Formats: sequence, C-alpha cells, structure tokens
Amino acid sequence: MDKMPEHVAIIMDGNGRWAQQRGKARHAGHRAGVETVRRVIETCGQQGVRVLTLFAFSSENWQRPKTEVKMLMELFFTALNREVRRMKKRNVRLRIIGDISAFSDKLQKLIIESEKTTADNDCLLLQVAANYGGRWDITQAARKLAEQVEQGELKVDQITEETLAQHLSCPDVPEPDLFIRTGGEKRISNFLLWQCAYTELYFCETLWPDFDQEDLLAAFRDYAGRQRRFGRVAEQVS
Repeated sequence: MDKMPEHVAIIMDGNGRWAQQRGKARHAGHRAGVETVRRVIETCGQQGVRVLTLFAFSSENWQRPKTEVKMLMELFFTALNREVRRMKKRNVRLRIIGDISAFSDKLQKLIIESEKTTADNDCLLLQVAANYGGRWDITQAARKLAEQVEQGELKVDQITEETLAQHLSCPDVPEPDLFIRTGGEKRISNFLLWQCAYTELYFCETLWPDFDQEDLLAAFRDYAGRQRRFGRVAEQVS
C-alpha cells in the first residue's frame, strides 16, 4: 500500500452487542474481543504501523454495572499477564495511558512490570488507553502548566499549543493519522480529543470481535485514498 498511517487509534466497540446477538453474557464478547486485539496488533506490525492506540476502558466506563466493571478489570489483568510475553517476542512495546491510580494495587504493579518488560522493543508501540478520557487528559495537562506558572517556572504568555501538548499523555508520539471505530457508532467518545484534531475518521459496522484483517486493510485502503490538507487547499498539497 502506497500510503500507510504511522499512528492508528481504535475504539473497539461492539463486544457486548456481539455477545447478546449470540445469547451470551456481555463478558463473552469482551473475551472474544481480546483475540481481535491480537490479530490487529499482528497486522499493524506487518503493515509497518509504528503506533497503535486502543481505547480499552474510558473514565466514563466506571458507570457501567459493577459486575461488568469487575469482569473487565479481571480480564484486563489476565490478558496483560498472558500477552506480555507475546509482545516481548514480537518486539512490541507496551504503554498504558490514563489515570491508573484508580486501579487495584495488583493491577498497577502488573502494568508497571509489563511496561518495563517491553521497554526496549521498537517494532510497534502499543498504547492501551485505560481509565482514560480526552477531557481528563487536557485537564491534567492544564493543571501541570498552572502549577509551573504558580511556582514561577513558566509565564502565562509562554503557554502555547506546543507547551500544552508536551504535557498530554503521549507527547513523544505523532498524532493519530487514522481513527477507526467499529460497531456502527459514529462518534469520538472522549478519545484523544486534542490529538485527533486533524485525524482521518473511519467508521465501520463490524462489531469488534468480528473485525478481522480484511476489515483493517479496508480501513487502510480508505485512508490511502484520502488527501490530507491540514487547512491548505488541494492545489497546495498536490
């Protein structure tokens, strides 16, 4: 493919509906979705994608039924514990973005250990957004800047888009080129709000557990056919 996105961000939507359509409990869909994550990571690595950011658990997801939240936390722990060896073997670096302080001590410890285990890998950076929200991300960056101003380390007129961006969750990676949402919904849902200002959006009807390699390649082909202008006119880009 001539033009590949360097950074792909995905909202993995449709796990619960996939399970309900099959007469199963919602957690069966979430477990099936883990297998899709594995396929997507592998395909992105093969296609030369450098950064993959997956929205696993939003700051709003705490409002879901307690039994589902408990199951999601258990699945997160199990999947992380199981997949970190696979990531190490496939040269995938793991990073968790979001406020992990809300998680159990056991899960926080595993997150830190998993990031350390894969820290030297450089084929693909996998960012998993957990207890993450775009508004939270911007707010925590603004607070850091306010603290610097209060301490006399920064002047108000020194606050720019660039200085704020440097305090977001992942300042060292390029902004997403392609945003994919599965499951038929067409909204960003508080995911990477700042970073997706000029990201190409792609929505598909496929529920996440059914999202396969061909679905992902179809998104890449759609992206390759777009012209990214970043405020310029078509003639300037061409």
